[in-house]
Amino acid sequence: MNSPDKKLKIAIVTGGGTGIGFAIAKKFTGSGIYTIIIGRDESKLQAAKDQLGTLCEFLVFDLVKLEYIPDLVKQIIKKHEHIDILVNNAGINKKKEFCEVTDNDFLEVIQTNVLSVFSLSREVVKTMLNVGSGCIINISSMAAQYGIPKVIAYTAAKSAIEGMTRAMAVELSPKGIRINAIAPGFIHSEMSAKALDADPERKAKVLSRTPMGFMGEPEDVGAAALFLASDSAKYITGLIMSVDGGNSIGF
Repeated sequence: MNSPDKKLKIAIVTGGGTGIGFAIAKKFTGSGIYTIIIGRDESKLQAAKDQLGTLCEFLVFDLVKLEYIPDLVKQIIKKHEHIDILVNNAGINKKKEFCEVTDNDFLEVIQTNVLSVFSLSREVVKTMLNVGSGCIINISSMAAQYGIPKVIAYTAAKSAIEGMTRAMAVELSPKGIRINAIAPGFIHSEMSAKALDADPERKAKVLSRTPMGFMGEPEDVGAAALFLASDSAKYITGLIMSVDGGNSIGF
């Protein structure tokens, strides 16, 4: 594959093969941003790339393998010379009663949703500092805004992501790197379907406290990410943007 025009912005979207990650990658490529999607499932990544076209490539990589992340970033820089945008979207969830969550369950969620985000961001930031510019978008959740039962590890992870976002913004914004986060509400996805379709009572509660009265689409989060990555958001950093139909302020 030939390298893209070096004048194009280069974005990385983790978990970009499906759901919210794919929607973000679609918004990016549709706006002329060359987008590298990263994930573990080659077949899903290939299918996504087939839809996204020539402004997309994919890399099969397990972000839990922290020791290989520096080489991953070096590989991208060697080919593309710069990374302008990083979207930390990849994540996992485990829905269990509090007392049934094992130490390994908790650690697995933290490893994927927090440690890999930190490690990848650190390595990408090193390259952004060389040019004095860049944009990182972390994906949080309404689980960091208020208590949700049966997702203790996920809640802890996303709360950490919001704290990291603010700390990164304060430290890195003076150096030209903006850091923001998006906190999606209840969005139609494979993960939300698994959590809600088998639990009608929970689904009814979700909709009843969402002022707009319906769940969002992945494209809604994609549009928010595109805005935060654009020059239109050049004076926005450290923001946790709720994309939730009002769920976080609903009753």
